[in-house]
Amino acid sequence: MKTFMRRLLLVIVVLAIAGAVTVMMWPRPIEVDAAVAEVGQLLVSINEEGQTRIRERYVISSPLSGRLRRVTLDPGDAVSSGSTVVAVIDPTSPELLDPRAVAEAEARVRAAEATVRRSDSLRRITKVKYDRAETDLGRIAQSHEQGAATVTEIDDARSDERAAAERLRAASFDEEIARYELDVARAALLYAQGSVEGSSAGGMSLRSPINGVVLRAFQESVSVVTPGEPLLEVGDLRDLEIVIDVLSTDGVRVSQGDRVVIEHWGGDEVLEARVRLVEPSAFTHVSALGIEEQRVNVIADFVSPFEERRALGDQYRVDARILIWSDSDALSVPSSAVFRSGENWDVFVIAQGRVEQRRVGVGKRNGVSTQILSGLAEGERVVIYPSDQLSNGSRVRLR
Repeated sequence: MKTFMRRLLLVIVVLAIAGAVTVMMWPRPIEVDAAVAEVGQLLVSINEEGQTRIRERYVISSPLSGRLRRVTLDPGDAVSSGSTVVAVIDPTSPELLDPRAVAEAEARVRAAEATVRRSDSLRRITKVKYDRAETDLGRIAQSHEQGAATVTEIDDARSDERAAAERLRAASFDEEIARYELDVARAALLYAQGSVEGSSAGGMSLRSPINGVVLRAFQESVSVVTPGEPLLEVGDLRDLEIVIDVLSTDGVRVSQGDRVVIEHWGGDEVLEARVRLVEPSAFTHVSALGIEEQRVNVIADFVSPFEERRALGDQYRVDARILIWSDSDALSVPSSAVFRSGENWDVFVIAQGRVEQRRVGVGKRNGVSTQILSGLAEGERVVIYPSDQLSNGSRVRLR
């Protein structure tokens, strides 16, 4: 009896040890993180830093030789078109002017007259193109209401109409500036010829050509100036645009009319803009790591009203997201769940405590999420950040 008990105890001990070893050696489930394949809006954007810029700035320069009186305007001071005196120049006495100086003043008048004629012609041409774009937009909008035009067609027509309107506005501005320069050139000629009574004593007053603010003052103290010497720079802060330099490989994916979201500019609101132009010429930029990059400027116009961006000024830094693709009904998973398998893309799908390696078709990617075109259904759970320990059929459990 004692021998039997000893043997039974030995068997129990052996079985206990074997069971413990088996438990220790039994494969344990691998802890994983998971996400669910969801249908929703997916946005693909190009994220870069941008800089604001006044679209139409104007440098007021001296139209004749003379003595500049002290400039009293400072950067930020408001100016009004045709009324605000920005500078006063006491011209050289006419008897001291040689015929060459008078001839140069006459030549500037003729050049200004030619510029006015050319700007007037360009404005007329731009007006014709704007009228055509406006007519096309009305026709396509009517066709869209009748179901004969697609959303893309009407969006393209709206972008063309908006671009034509901006070109017409710029052409009108150029014509206005050209007429201002003609008036200044004629006044300078009169002062140079001594045709203005008391010209040597009264001085020639230069007035602002536009409504806006002073951006920079190149000359502040009393000094002798020559024709063409810059005095002040003025611009309208309402007329801001955004310059975003992107890699040229990204620039080819940007189209006119693409939506731009402006964030981290200092204000609480998220501002919006639209791409007006992708410049046709790129430039070389050397990064902080010493790598040469080909970059191109993307120009965007603000859509948000001026009241929301009143604090923005010229050459302010902003963070811009150019939205180049969007789908409100896209099936997507985190990009960290998709991995390469040869020439294809796979995911690990979790089902009944095990993973299944499944091949999927992928579409657009934005760095955070990836569009799934095939191989996965809404609501299925996939492993994110899969480790090299996983394989088809591995047992897993969620962290």
